[in-house]
Amino acid sequence: MSSRPRAVILITTDEQRIDTLGAYGCKGIQTPHIDSIGQRGTRFDNMFTVSPWCMPSRCAMLTGCYPHRNGAYSNFKCPPLNPDLPNLYSVARSQGYTSAHFGKCHYSSVEYGSFAPDATTSVPSVREHYLSLGLDHLALQDDKNVSVWQYDDYSRELEAAGHLKDYREAAWHRSNGGVFSFPGPKEWHPDAWVGRKAAEYIESRSSAQPLFAWVSFSGPHYPIDPPEEYLERVDASKLPPMPRREGLWQDASRIHHESYHGSDGNGIDGCGYARNRACANFNAAYWERMRHHYLANMALIDDQVGEVLAAVRRTYGGDALIVFTSDHGDMLGTHGLWGKHNCGYDDVLRVPFLMQAPRGTDAGQINDTRRQTIDIFPTLAAAMGAEPMPVDGRLLSDEGYEFTLAEGGGFYCIGNEQHRLIRAAVPGRTEPSFEFFDLTRDPVCFENRYTDPDYADVVRELKGRVENDPAMRVIL
Repeated sequence: MSSRPRAVILITTDEQRIDTLGAYGCKGIQTPHIDSIGQRGTRFDNMFTVSPWCMPSRCAMLTGCYPHRNGAYSNFKCPPLNPDLPNLYSVARSQGYTSAHFGKCHYSSVEYGSFAPDATTSVPSVREHYLSLGLDHLALQDDKNVSVWQYDDYSRELEAAGHLKDYREAAWHRSNGGVFSFPGPKEWHPDAWVGRKAAEYIESRSSAQPLFAWVSFSGPHYPIDPPEEYLERVDASKLPPMPRREGLWQDASRIHHESYHGSDGNGIDGCGYARNRACANFNAAYWERMRHHYLANMALIDDQVGEVLAAVRRTYGGDALIVFTSDHGDMLGTHGLWGKHNCGYDDVLRVPFLMQAPRGTDAGQINDTRRQTIDIFPTLAAAMGAEPMPVDGRLLSDEGYEFTLAEGGGFYCIGNEQHRLIRAAVPGRTEPSFEFFDLTRDPVCFENRYTDPDYADVVRELKGRVENDPAMRVIL
């Protein structure tokens, strides 16, 4: 880019599948505002997250480094992101931009299991840590569940408006399966709050003040809780069938055998809502209701993105670089599972990515090179005028990757267009479990070929890349 944009706007969702946008073929809802970013810019068709967990993925986007490099390799018992690492906020500030964040951060692990259903607690150190990363302005709504567990800016305002108690009760009521209508006015839904705060702040600024803003919606991550009126925006008759295969999880060596059949250990996220912790116990009506609510939440987010984009245009005109993506996806019923933990499937790893250059100089382009979300940091940092830094990500204008890597505690997934190898430490098993797929024959990943002698050489090669390539040496 010949000159720095006056505004750099990063818009993200949480746990959004790529097939929930019109830009990627969704027919069940209309998403005109998000789609417009790609129409006025570039649609990336092969963008992969570097982790199927929230904290590692977000910290990787923020720093441009794989989770094993920046230290944020898990949602659980992981040290907070080091403020001394260069990140988008600190780089923006060093280049004369005001750095602002609206919505979910999740740059430190949450103390899951330490909260009570009848109270919201205060943990001020969390907000202080986020500010220490280089933020000038923060309007915090740190995940839907977290907002009812511990106070943030959103839940304090929600309580003052008289709606926190009802939201907390609905979020804790496990019998609803994590799927319900938001128990309050639509303007108090967390995603509506984030959009409103971002739009108001952007409009309050002078066009002469450069701004980097991350607008971070916590939907459609569960609880899947759109306002009731948004359910009418979904045309369920246009949703494709969920890929399933009878008996898929009978093989006890498969990573999600326990997730599907139930166990005392931690499985995929949805296990916590299922009878006997078994995704097999969700019936067809539940899957339909879950998908319907999930898409309705996306319709709400699209409205809010429209408000944010309008505010950017009013303040900065066309002099803005705009990116839209998600931290990871969700199985959402594929293979009879929902959630993302330990998933090496496209439902979770391949994410939407739309980028609009200032003044629409890249309008209507499609990029199908293999990319990773660690590319966000170097690309946006360069746009703001920063010198190149030693990170794992690449400029989006550079060549793509032969292999992409996703990782988390005890987990990795490495692959290219032809092959994919997944390794997971499954609770209750004494040894790690592996899956290998030939994507040219089996793109949906039904057939685990890990022990097939015909693939022994390529399995060995992929393992060697993870174990021997310094850039891919994951924490296990």
